[in-house]
Amino acid sequence: MKQASTIMVQGTASDVGKSVLTTALCRIFVQDGWKTAPFKSQNMALNSYVTLDGKEIGRAQGVQAEACGIAATTDMNPILIKPTGEMKAQIVVHGKPLEEMSAWRYREEYIPLAEGIVRDALDRLRGEHDIIVLEGAGSPAEINLKDRDIVNMRMAKWADAPVVLVADIDRGGVFASIVGTMELLEEDERSRVKGFIINKFRGDISLLQSGLDWLEERTGIPVLGVIPYMPRLDIEAEDSVVLEKRTEQSGTGDLDVAVIRLPRISNFTDFDPLEAEPDVLVRYVESIDQLGQPDVILIPGSKNTMEDLLFLKKTGLAEAIANHAASGCYVAGICGGYQMLGQKLYDPHQVESSIGESEGLGFLPLSTTFYTHKRTERVNGNVSCGHSAWTDLHGLAIEGYEIHMGQTTPLAPVLPLLSINGQDEGSISDEGRIFGTYVHGIFHNDAFRRQYLNKVRARKNLAPIEEILPFRSRQLEAFDRLAGHVRAHLDMEKVYSILHKQ
Repeated sequence: MKQASTIMVQGTASDVGKSVLTTALCRIFVQDGWKTAPFKSQNMALNSYVTLDGKEIGRAQGVQAEACGIAATTDMNPILIKPTGEMKAQIVVHGKPLEEMSAWRYREEYIPLAEGIVRDALDRLRGEHDIIVLEGAGSPAEINLKDRDIVNMRMAKWADAPVVLVADIDRGGVFASIVGTMELLEEDERSRVKGFIINKFRGDISLLQSGLDWLEERTGIPVLGVIPYMPRLDIEAEDSVVLEKRTEQSGTGDLDVAVIRLPRISNFTDFDPLEAEPDVLVRYVESIDQLGQPDVILIPGSKNTMEDLLFLKKTGLAEAIANHAASGCYVAGICGGYQMLGQKLYDPHQVESSIGESEGLGFLPLSTTFYTHKRTERVNGNVSCGHSAWTDLHGLAIEGYEIHMGQTTPLAPVLPLLSINGQDEGSISDEGRIFGTYVHGIFHNDAFRRQYLNKVRARKNLAPIEEILPFRSRQLEAFDRLAGHVRAHLDMEKVYSILHKQ
């Protein structure tokens, strides 16, 4: 059987734009008529994506699959590493949790086994597609990690993939980062690098040309393109490093929404649709000083709910959230945030932490116990809450996904928020301003999001906004916008030449 051609996107460092450029290449190849799929052998991320069959992979590969117009599978990211604490992580293999391991144990004991897993996954993808776009991780020049590499140059060798090396000029030192990376590679690794991409450029490219000429003369490798900085991609991010740029976000909006930036925050893409709304300012905050006077406080998911709950208490944010809620602020929690809204949390098997039990924030009469079984499932249903304050939302369709290891039960009668597959899900407070749910992506439901925001607007004596923002179609349009932007500044003739010379 003829196997797909391969090309690999690697970077000089983390957050240089590998995931976004991989997404762009995927979309471009599909636009040009090639059946394309993404692949990342090993991904470390807390933002995950649930496949149609209820498996968990890195969010970037899920988004890249969407850019390819295909359903995501675990073959696209066979190993997902989800950090749970210092030097520890949950290892997810083909979408299901294997176990929690220390960094040393994973590196020394499991990686030798992982080689066969990732190579088999890639082989299956190559048998079903025309082109596979592989994504590396971090830098291929990490000397201390190279002997156990399964995601950068060794992966490129197994895939027989030419490598495109990406560097971020916005952080400075772009020529040093490229040349330094090349110098630290072995000769056979350097020979795989067939082109450079300089990303996130701002300014007059004519002022850069002498540097580009020097780089090509020094290395003998062409610069395939200089990609200008694109401020609003409207494509979901995977790494929480992007939140560094959002913490001090400025702007205007009728509604001030504060998202608590937990130390182990996960699936913060839940709030991307809110950032797209014209009347909303979304701020990520991690201290009382940053909290201000929000109209809505959102508590996101967490990879370690017990430890992040302790963070809220130690920093005084727990008390501050309670004070704001008592003053009429809207509060919502998703997944780990939902668990924190309850009265009690128990972790008898130390699934998440050594903290055996903890008092919750006490907004909802709920108790959560953590078990070793993890629920990962795509879900759909509707808003079933009969609260008078939620009349405008009652019956609205809801779809999303669940990823959690806790089971939440009521300690007293409580109003459910949703009906999912005929079962009650989520909870809402007596006054109707506080709710929690396990459903990630609840704000991706356009009608729900708009009606919820209109409820907040009404409290501020603001007129409702009738127009509903179609966020899903906006995301799909963003793939084409990104592809057009990259295509305009990338020498695709050279890219195809590199791709087909295998």
